[in-house]
Amino acid sequence: MILNAALVQMTSGHDPAENLTRVEGFIRQAAAGGAQFVLTPETTNIISASRKQQAEVLHTEAGDPTLVRLRAVAAELGISLLIGSLGLKTGDADGRFANRSFLVGPDGGIIARYDKIHMFDVDLGNGESYRESAAYRPGDRAVVADAGFANVGLTICYDMRFPALYRSLATAGAKILTAPAAFTVPTGRAHWHALLRARAIENGCFVLAPAQCGTHADGAERARQTYGHSLAISPWGEVLADGGAEEGVTFVALDLNDVETARAKIPSLKHSRVFAPPEGS
Repeated sequence: MILNAALVQMTSGHDPAENLTRVEGFIRQAAAGGAQFVLTPETTNIISASRKQQAEVLHTEAGDPTLVRLRAVAAELGISLLIGSLGLKTGDADGRFANRSFLVGPDGGIIARYDKIHMFDVDLGNGESYRESAAYRPGDRAVVADAGFANVGLTICYDMRFPALYRSLATAGAKILTAPAAFTVPTGRAHWHALLRARAIENGCFVLAPAQCGTHADGAERARQTYGHSLAISPWGEVLADGGAEEGVTFVALDLNDVETARAKIPSLKHSRVFAPPEGS
């Protein structure tokens, strides 16, 4: 089976309404180009370093305008849609938000939702540091869902550094792993391609990683830069498509039979064994 997919690469800012207009245009461009499965990046609706500003403009899932509109667009166009993630209010006592991915069917219904498990709390040097857990609370459940054309395993950005998560998705039946991201430029240059190719090879899965790119006008704090290079990778680890550094839509045709072909050559999923941890751990 051939699945025509499209990766949306964009530069989200601090205004969800502006971001919605932009992403809807890209989704319509993707559908017009024949895409059956369209994927958008992490935090499609907002990139902002100001927690105060986020609290002013974000919504709960039930009332989020971006989610409502994109579900309607998916139904209108008859496409499957991965909303890479949205920043959403949760009602948590500490005021933290959710970084939540949505798999939407061609009828506009939500097939699955996934809250990012691993929080990006790092110091990269030269004054560049991130504390995602200060604004977002982590999820605690891995998610695989039947999208109709294949089982899809959902992840978000920093998750890709934790291979056990991807192995659990593959052993649960995933043939496509999604990894929407807003990757920093230094870590992107060093690790982006290598990590995503490794996750594909280890699990014999397609990996689809739509990305944020460019300089994100914050409106209150520092401007953030993201790496771009949305990737589609085959189960054999081949880069099928690379979105480069600019906004746009990247098209790719996936032969879903390649999953079984790759797994037949290297049946590592069947060879996993339970083992005791090192002494003292």
